[in-house]
Amino acid sequence: MPGTVGDITGDEADGSTGADAGGLRRTLTFRDLVVYGLLFIAPMAPVGIFGTLQAKSHGAIAVVYLVATVAMAFTAYSYAQMVRVAPRAGSVYTYARVGLGDGAGFVAGWMAMLDYLLIPAVAYLFSGIAMHALVPSVDQWVWTALAVAVTTLLNLWGVRVAAVVGFAVLALEIVVLAVFVVAAVVELAAHGAQRGWAVPLTGEGGFSLPAVLSAVSVAVLSYLGFDAIASFAEEAAGGATRVARAVITCLVVAGVLFAVQTYLAALLAPMTAAELAARPGEQGDAFYATVDSAVGGWLHDLVAVSKAIGAAFAALAGQAAAGRLLFAMARDRRLPGAMSKVDAGSGVPRRALLGAAAVTLVAAVWAARRDDGLDQLSSVVNVGALTAFALLHASVIGWFRFRGRAGTPSVLRHVVVPSLGLAVVAAVLVEASPTAQIVGGIWLAVGLAVLAVQYGSRARAGAARG
Repeated sequence: MPGTVGDITGDEADGSTGADAGGLRRTLTFRDLVVYGLLFIAPMAPVGIFGTLQAKSHGAIAVVYLVATVAMAFTAYSYAQMVRVAPRAGSVYTYARVGLGDGAGFVAGWMAMLDYLLIPAVAYLFSGIAMHALVPSVDQWVWTALAVAVTTLLNLWGVRVAAVVGFAVLALEIVVLAVFVVAAVVELAAHGAQRGWAVPLTGEGGFSLPAVLSAVSVAVLSYLGFDAIASFAEEAAGGATRVARAVITCLVVAGVLFAVQTYLAALLAPMTAAELAARPGEQGDAFYATVDSAVGGWLHDLVAVSKAIGAAFAALAGQAAAGRLLFAMARDRRLPGAMSKVDAGSGVPRRALLGAAAVTLVAAVWAARRDDGLDQLSSVVNVGALTAFALLHASVIGWFRFRGRAGTPSVLRHVVVPSLGLAVVAAVLVEASPTAQIVGGIWLAVGLAVLAVQYGSRARAGAARG
């Protein structure tokens, strides 16, 4: 396979790896891949940050999501480029390894690990909080732990089983979103909008580019998770091309869903962007307040239940991706080798999945037992992913300009586009909270220390053999 890294065999590239070779099984269809991506993102991801984005953008929230989709398209494009170069599990870890070298690959995997282990913990916590609100007699940490247990069992059962159940949950979420859209359109037709029809695109009192860009830096976090599709490269029937299509499709679908629901909600919102900015305590419930005032409490409850179930299954997709990342790093001897084993019955990396589940369970239950647990977790989840995205873009440039063997690279596709993506990621990282930057810096320092120890061990082993 021209242009593919040397340690990936032709069989792996053309899709023939399987359980008989001791590897992951290629059973996932294009639909399955898109389902995993949309599950991780969640079709109604903007619900929780609707009020924040309204306030930041001065009311131009729909255009915020349109711009954010374009911004994240650079990252999706880089994934599509590198999954063809290295169609293996591990996602950005593998891509940085072949594009920039072993050391950069380890750093990318290490930083992505922070994202893949903590985002599911946040999602499990959301599920526990929602279920505790419905059944307050049971502590939220119990609901949180139960969500971890149920989704872990589904992941251990096999990737196809998890994909089928995940499709049913995703269908439920999309149905609920469709109910909201229809109810919103009916309300708008019957009673009109609270503000001008163009306001969600132009803002209140005129368009402000700095305000929109500030909101975009937050909105891009709604898309974290579509990249998990690339982690299933060795389990996709049809190979790397199908994975690349799924990554881009997932991003486009999510962007359309986000823009439509926020446009309608902005038209119906009882509070202006200026009022939300003046009352930050009411921003978190702004979407639910809109549903209550415009449609009724029944839709509020329906959306809340959908979010509770959807959060647990977003965590399922995240846990599955984390397991593949740990599996890939263990296979390359960057993590304990026990996690590189694939279960003969289910065809999944059982030990890697259990390792990811254990870390996520501890983090989620710890947060569920603290009043500030959600704030503590949610403030740090983005830095790992964004750092890994930055190394992804650098990997495209590194492979096609310096390390690859696939002919003359395109300056536009292999330098300009990933450089723009790198600039977007850098801008978002600058806007990250100080807590997130500190935690990310500490996690990076620990990873560099581990890398130094590994290099030292290998150097001593080489000297002893010599």
